[in-house]
Amino acid sequence: MADTLLVIDDEPSIRRAIAKAFTEITVLEAETIAEGLERATDGFPDLVLLDQRLPDGSGLDAVASLRAIDPELPVVLLTGHGSTDLAVDALKQGVADYIEKPFKLERVRRTVELLLERQRLGRQVKRLSGGGKGRTQVVAQSSGMKRVMALIKRVAAVPSTTVLIQGESGVGKELVARSIHERSSRRDKKFVAINCAALSEHLLEAELYGYEKGAFTGADQRGKEGLFQAAEGGTIFLDEVGEMPLPLQTKLLRVLQERRVRKVGGLDDEDVDVRVVAATNRDLRKEVAAGRFRQDLYYRLRVVPLLVPPLRDRPDDILPLADHLLERLSVELSRPGIGFADATRDAMIGYAWPGNVRELANAVERAVISAAGDAIVPADLVMDEELLPEAGDDEFQLPAGSLLIPAGERNLSAIEQMVVKAALSEAGGQKSKAAEMLGINRTTLYNKLRDLSDEN
Repeated sequence: MADTLLVIDDEPSIRRAIAKAFTEITVLEAETIAEGLERATDGFPDLVLLDQRLPDGSGLDAVASLRAIDPELPVVLLTGHGSTDLAVDALKQGVADYIEKPFKLERVRRTVELLLERQRLGRQVKRLSGGGKGRTQVVAQSSGMKRVMALIKRVAAVPSTTVLIQGESGVGKELVARSIHERSSRRDKKFVAINCAALSEHLLEAELYGYEKGAFTGADQRGKEGLFQAAEGGTIFLDEVGEMPLPLQTKLLRVLQERRVRKVGGLDDEDVDVRVVAATNRDLRKEVAAGRFRQDLYYRLRVVPLLVPPLRDRPDDILPLADHLLERLSVELSRPGIGFADATRDAMIGYAWPGNVRELANAVERAVISAAGDAIVPADLVMDEELLPEAGDDEFQLPAGSLLIPAGERNLSAIEQMVVKAALSEAGGQKSKAAEMLGINRTTLYNKLRDLSDEN
């Protein structure tokens, strides 16, 4: 997905001229502040060109609202009524540049290209300086992930707010938590992670809060510091918090309320200064209704809810993620020059990725290791053994019983015909069995077959 430029100006000729000058990137247009904020919310632009005088207010006054949507969003102010005072005020507001009208398009082009390149270099520096320590990084090409990244930036600016990250297993919830930590003022302190589902109740309590010497049988005689103390000044990440036993939920609630912890077997409370980021793949509202999760803890954790969409709902991220993984893994695994065949790219886009980003990362790593040549074919990916090509064939096959809807096909009647044909084929031509599979009676099936015959 190309960079996105938002132009907020009430003069159509200026918007058209800028759009024509930047055909290589996506240009969004708005003629009022209200419309511009709506475009910024929905489109998550990489840069804004903002007119100073607009029908519903001052452009300079709109900068704070744009920054509330994305704190790192560069804004360039355009004005036909320039003055030194206005330029100073613009810089104080954090405006990236200031261009007086009438302007030459070449001047605008240089400014836009410079600021977009500065953003790209900034992202690269973050990757090289520590953002790439994990297996993958947060890639935000789709509108859904751009929305997540914008919220990450806003949350990071408030270093004590508790965050609840929700999403399916493998979508990258820990990476989101790390991104919040690394963008916050706590970045120089520790990021401590623990999987609440991996330990028994007593071990989890001891790990989280520590214990005094002799607190229980087998305890280290020197006692032990808990993870809350270890994360002092930083961030503690409670993964799979929905699996935490009820007695520990009560203790965690007290920690969140009072910002104090007590070791197992201890008598004194200790102050702790940590940001708590929790994550779950469960629907905690249902867990609350079922009595498995405390309602008061749910609301304490859900100060800022952040939903990470599954990979199947953000197909624009699949190939950028795969390319990013390949770039890193080809170096780590000494396979320079290796790349994806076109059929492999098609296969990756057409696959549902039930294991999300984690499955994609594993598939790419396996492919880099196993590929016989410099071109990774679909067979090398072994997509959880659900997309297997025939031997010696670069094309991929869907699992038995699957239905492939052509790209761009949205006609419900056409899709229904495909489903009916597939059911009949799978039922061996037995209409009663096909009707049962489709969840309809035989009369309805006959009617659909007659319609299908008439259309053909």
